[in-house]
Amino acid sequence: MLTFDDWRARSPFYDETHDAVARSVAKFVEREITPHIDRWEAEGELPRELHRKAAAAGILGLGFPEEYGGLSEGFDIFHTLTQAEELAKPGAGGLHASLMTHSMALLPVLQLGSEEMKRRVAPAVLAGDKLIALAISEPSGGSDVANLKTTAKRVGDRYVVNGSKTFITSGMRSDYFMTAVRTGGPGMGGISLLLLEADMPGFARTKLDKMGWRCSDTATLYFDNVEVPAENLIGPENQGFQRIVRNFNDERLLMSMQCCAHSRVCLREASEWALVRETFGKRLVDHQTIRVKLANIALMIEGTQAWVDQCAWMHREGKLAPASAAMLKVQATRTLELAAREAAQVLGGASYITGSKVERIYREVRVNAIGGGSEEIMLDLAGRQLFR
Repeated sequence: MLTFDDWRARSPFYDETHDAVARSVAKFVEREITPHIDRWEAEGELPRELHRKAAAAGILGLGFPEEYGGLSEGFDIFHTLTQAEELAKPGAGGLHASLMTHSMALLPVLQLGSEEMKRRVAPAVLAGDKLIALAISEPSGGSDVANLKTTAKRVGDRYVVNGSKTFITSGMRSDYFMTAVRTGGPGMGGISLLLLEADMPGFARTKLDKMGWRCSDTATLYFDNVEVPAENLIGPENQGFQRIVRNFNDERLLMSMQCCAHSRVCLREASEWALVRETFGKRLVDHQTIRVKLANIALMIEGTQAWVDQCAWMHREGKLAPASAAMLKVQATRTLELAAREAAQVLGGASYITGSKVERIYREVRVNAIGGGSEEIMLDLAGRQLFR
């Protein structure tokens, strides 16, 4: 019987340092998350205190520069993947999405922001005292970033922002927003990144109800003549698109890992059920059809995890191409879709009643297949890069 962590012991990319991270995060999850996750799902958001506790446990800062409160010495992308695996144990995708929302939104600040901005924002975020969210998708087109419509017009020493964003993870609770805006002409050449703050006059937000990721608050943001200091510009003006693309690569790799992790949660719950549930005088696992279902889930996970690790290595070496990240995400979301479906078949009626991890993960398949770039857009992106 496969254990939850068995795959790392058979991989050349993981060693005892990754096991140490896994043990530390697992203890935190068991103590601070698992007993409460069902309540947080019902309430529709995570408590702010959880971010502070996660910061104290070293979870929020993993992989971030130590000068701003992170933990970077001796850590690499594979430690981040290990942490993502352990955070998947409760079987709630919204947990990682909301608790670790800074993992994507803070990077542009640290890589392109001024030193004053880094000092003002990063330590508070990595301490769990402030939250930062990524604000890119718009009502007019989530994945069509090159044609975003939210404008930021320079007026003296300020930008005046008008427009809206939607599907913003942690949008109701965040204090900062790494926001994509149009400062120039049409297309990708006119896009910039601005740091907006929730207490700026003219900013408003409304909560969105969702099929899955229930414990992750999601919002639509509104900007009505929001005045943003010019020093909140992140990187050069009109050069934000390429940074967004690099962010997407990181996001798709991490989402792919989460899909593998939640697929393993499905496999574990289904296999445990099959070992004790009896039908027609024998255990489910003693039926050939059920064994084939379980083996097929394992087959997909094994292959996808190997590709995740390969892309993680390319990421670490600076060799991860957008086409590879895009195709990996499609492969990973299809693996999750198969795992959730087949695990639900094994559990039968039990998978249709709230309370099982499979039931919750099944509702979260679509957000993985659509969020961060839909399957169709991912395959078209890969096709345009590979066959030109």
